[in-house]
Amino acid sequence: MQSPRRPRRTRPALGARAGATAVLLAALAVTGCASPGQPGAPAEDDGAASGPAPEETAAAEGTTDLTITVDPTGEGASSTYTLTCDPAGGDHPDPEAACALLEEVGVEAFAPVPRDASCTQQYGGPQTATVEGTLGGEQIDARFAYTDGCEISRWDGVADLLPADAGLL
Repeated sequence: MQSPRRPRRTRPALGARAGATAVLLAALAVTGCASPGQPGAPAEDDGAASGPAPEETAAAEGTTDLTITVDPTGEGASSTYTLTCDPAGGDHPDPEAACALLEEVGVEAFAPVPRDASCTQQYGGPQTATVEGTLGGEQIDARFAYTDGCEISRWDGVADLLPADAGLL
C-alpha cells in the first residue's frame, strides 16, 4: 500500500515579490518619505529670497578671468598670460580666439583624465601648462602635459588657449 502524498507547500513566485517591492519603492519615491517639518524633509518656501540677487548671479556666471602658465621645456622656464572674456582682453597673444575656444569647449575641457581611462603610452614632450581662475563663473584649476595619449588629446583640445609663441605648438 502506498502512503498518501502530502501536498507541496508553494511559495509566492520571486517575480511577484520583486514586482511588489518595485511598486512600493516607486510609491515612496513619488510621495516622499517625510512630511514637511520632519527632519530630512524639504524646507517649505517662505517666499524669502535666498542666495545672491539674479543680476549678481548673471554677472558671476559670465565671469571669465584666467591665468595661463606654459612651460615648453618642463624645467620651469615658463611664460604666464592673463585672459578675460566679455570683452576679450588680457595679455594673451590672441584673446579673441582663446575666448571663442572657451565658449565652444566649456569647463568640461578642464576636467582631469579619469583614473581608469585607457591611454596610449606615448610621450609627446616635456611641456606643461596650468590654467587657473574662473571660467563662466566656475572655478577651474587644470594641469596639462604631453605625458600620454589622453593628456596629449586634452592639450590639443585647448591648443588655442595655450599660446603658440611659448614654443609649444
